[in-house]
Amino acid sequence: MEALQTLYVVVPCYNEQEVLSETAKRLKIKLENLLASKKISSASKIIFVDDGSKDQTWQMIEALSEEDSIFGGLKLSRNRGHQNALLAGLMTAKDHADVVISMDADLQDDIEAVDAMIEAYNNGAEIVYGVRSSRASDTYLKRNTALMFYKLMKHMGVDTVYNHADYRLMSKKALQSLAEFKEVNLFLRGLIPLIGYKTAVVEYERSERFAGESKYPISKMLNFAIDGITSLSVKLIRFISIFGVFVSILSVVIFIYTLIQWLRGSTVQGWAFIMISIWFLGGCQILAIGIIGEYIGKNYIETKARPRYIIEKEII
Repeated sequence: MEALQTLYVVVPCYNEQEVLSETAKRLKIKLENLLASKKISSASKIIFVDDGSKDQTWQMIEALSEEDSIFGGLKLSRNRGHQNALLAGLMTAKDHADVVISMDADLQDDIEAVDAMIEAYNNGAEIVYGVRSSRASDTYLKRNTALMFYKLMKHMGVDTVYNHADYRLMSKKALQSLAEFKEVNLFLRGLIPLIGYKTAVVEYERSERFAGESKYPISKMLNFAIDGITSLSVKLIRFISIFGVFVSILSVVIFIYTLIQWLRGSTVQGWAFIMISIWFLGGCQILAIGIIGEYIGKNYIETKARPRYIIEKEII
């Protein structure tokens, strides 16, 4: 008889006291049903990762673990961001579990999709992506900014799965391969597809947030996109080079045009043209310097080789 797989569910949390009790309740029911149907082993657990929360999130995680051993937790020494908190949970879980599912604490991800993920894993997939079947519940602004985000990432050469966030299943083998990636600037949605291995997709309907506020306003999404592009693609640098060639060719055309006008005696005072040219080229130069600086800054951080996270407390 084939041994049952140990499943760990990793849930990053930041100021989630309003929703944590309900999240724990629903996940416990799901794991108990999987246990009853003999799809997972009794060693399976739910691991909450407290990303330096300022509310009662960690105290609630401790209380849950005392009430039931199915719950565990990690407390990071300070807020390190969603991606680092998620990675901390994944890297801890890989030493105990055969398969790990990551999801957010806000209950927007459909917990019932876990069954289909496990089935896909049993059919040979090492990574199973949870993908939204539609964005009908999103606002017009969020729906269209998300579409722009994925199109931009694809255009910049970053391999991502459309409408996939961080709801996914990964096998121990896939997690061990993920551990080989040492970069500090994390963008897991673009990093995990680089692992390779057999993948599968499970579609689900995304719900409204159960309680609390979103941790990803537009400003954070914009920073997230910039981090993803500059961490995984050099196309922006290449774009600067191409743009430089274009401006150089344009300057030759303008020079020829100016020379012809001068020979024809048609020259006039060109104050407006000169001012527009100076401001335009000056803006392009500052933008180019900013993009290059973004890459240099990331290289600077990488060479420091600082830890991506520090675990202050662990309940496993």
